Amino acid sequence: MDPSITKEIVERMQELPLPQQRLVLEMVRSLVGTPPQGVPAEELLAFAGVISPEDARQMTQAIDEGCEQVDANAW
Repeated sequence: MDPSITKEIVERMQELPLPQQRLVLEMVRSLVGTPPQGVPAEELLAFAGVISPEDARQMTQAIDEGCEQVDANAW
């Protein structure tokens, strides 16, 4: 473990209110846990072609418009 990283994490955690500290703890616990299991490709093939090209285009557009923005003040 890198001591400088640990020190900064502790310093930043002390700045957070208790509810946010608990969220960080939950996130760390989830990262340390067992990695999720994947699904065999054969099972995913059943979903091929389910989404129409127009629906896929609309979803891509919605993602580009709503999810590609970073709010620097959010953290």
